[in-house]
Amino acid sequence: MSEHSKVPSVEASELAKKLSESGLRLTSQREHVFHVLRAQTDHPTADEVYLRTKAEMPEISMATVYNTLDALVRCGLVKQVNVDRAATRFCCNMEDHCHFYCEECGWVHDIELSGGIRDFPIRMPRDLSARQLDISIRGACRNPGDCNRKSAGSS
Repeated sequence: MSEHSKVPSVEASELAKKLSESGLRLTSQREHVFHVLRAQTDHPTADEVYLRTKAEMPEISMATVYNTLDALVRCGLVKQVNVDRAATRFCCNMEDHCHFYCEECGWVHDIELSGGIRDFPIRMPRDLSARQLDISIRGACRNPGDCNRKSAGSS
């Protein structure tokens, strides 16, 4: 299964519903940023989302992109990913998973967890209930010289 097929489709009506539940309305800018983010599962930074969005919607501002990303995170449609000391990245895969960060090329890969958060082998104190599990694995691609991101000229 490709990484793209792991991200379930979200229709505009569901996007509008999630935003509405958070007191926000669906705007063309929010919808466009969301679709740009979902178009590639490469865990882009806010700057990368801005550049991709601006290519098709030249009038959009950086502040709008940042505010939209924040709203999408608050609505539970996108996760923030922090795997290094650089800029926050964004992930549309809302299934339980962890991230592998290649220290050579900077690519972030989704790694499936067998089972879900409740099946993860840690002992939680009885008075705590986990809602989210953030795991980042660091290392290198098997062949960093051939990594998609490095060969594309971005890091």
